[in-house]
Amino acid sequence: MTYEKKLYKLITYIRKWSSPASLFAVLAPHVLCYIPMQESQGQKRQESLKIVLATRNKKKLAELSRVFLAGGGQAVELLGLDAFPGTPEVEETGATFEENAVLKASQVARSTGHYALADDSGLEVDALGGAPGVLSARYSGALADDKKNLEKLLLEMKHVPEDKRTARFRAVIALAAPDGSIIRTFSGAVEGTIGFSPAGKTGFGYDPVFYPLGHNRTFAQMTPEEKDSMSHRGRALEKLKEYLSQAGGRPS
Repeated sequence: MTYEKKLYKLITYIRKWSSPASLFAVLAPHVLCYIPMQESQGQKRQESLKIVLATRNKKKLAELSRVFLAGGGQAVELLGLDAFPGTPEVEETGATFEENAVLKASQVARSTGHYALADDSGLEVDALGGAPGVLSARYSGALADDKKNLEKLLLEMKHVPEDKRTARFRAVIALAAPDGSIIRTFSGAVEGTIGFSPAGKTGFGYDPVFYPLGHNRTFAQMTPEEKDSMSHRGRALEKLKEYLSQAGGRPS
């Protein structure tokens, strides 16, 4: 039995006892993923491409890995930063999502000696002049967490009427070569509105208050697969997967 079939059987068995989200949270740091590649007839499968995901956020790591797992084809081995404990934290000093994504991907690639993938993403609320923007993860201060950030956002929007609560999630993903040079960046966005109170228990960050355009449920009320199909990060990752496919699994 091939390695791929053994892995598939293992995942199938575990899914009987776990939710998809908890399954990916467990497997994400060590998952072997497959991305469809454009191959000529008779072309042999190349050695798997190792990519380090430049994040220690387990929920984000699970989401990134989950999107990569969709489909089949060329092997891409995704490694979490837990596999490289000596990798220093990268300070997000950029003024834009792209600057921060590039900064993280480049530094992690140089530190680990592997291709690195980093994303920077956040929420842009029109009534707040685009805030929290690049400060989304630390909106409520130095001790910020999801709960505090949500509380601050809803407090600042307390008197904003329903028709003025437009917003969007935006993500930029950067892919860096082992020497730290940036190969390419990929972006994605999803429009929506901000609710008046949190709803739902899945997802993370601002998901419980974000209603994607055309839907009456927040990201936190959707299954992970539903969210992936329309999320800002999912759209950026699909562009990355298309690029890797066209590049034959060897980015340059």
